Amino acid sequence: MPSFYDFSVKSIDGVSDLIPPLRGSVALVVNVASKCGFTPQYAALERLYRELKGQRFTVIGFPCNQFGSQEPGTQAQIMEFCTTTYNVTFPLSSKVDVNGPGSHPIYRWLTAAENGFPGAIEWNFEKFLIDREGRLRSRYPSGTKPQDNELLQAIADLL
Repeated sequence: MPSFYDFSVKSIDGVSDLIPPLRGSVALVVNVASKCGFTPQYAALERLYRELKGQRFTVIGFPCNQFGSQEPGTQAQIMEFCTTTYNVTFPLSSKVDVNGPGSHPIYRWLTAAENGFPGAIEWNFEKFLIDREGRLRSRYPSGTKPQDNELLQAIADLL
């Protein structure tokens, strides 16, 4: 079975692969959207990223327009929104599908039964915690805030 770090993911600028520089990091993978009730989580995700990136921790945002068309913008519009509204500096992928036949391979892997947390993504801002070896360790629903004690403890245990 492949690890998270075996996949290729285009950055939001469409130029580079996000994954190679992150290999060996603890990663929090989040499908994001700019016009969602959970969008303010960007601020807490960015704080978490800035606090822990020195310990080889990263947040990776995957913009997705599959839930209520809440990410309708172009890559440039998404990046502009994230940087000007929430000062996002953590990596963002190009816009992807997370469910269905066109879902990105990394999301097919994240939601595979073999990984222990199967099932379709329910909404924007679902979170997946990946360990340094690229194994999926836990999954959190959209309403789980980045400052949630259980999530923070799980991250600390992997760092």
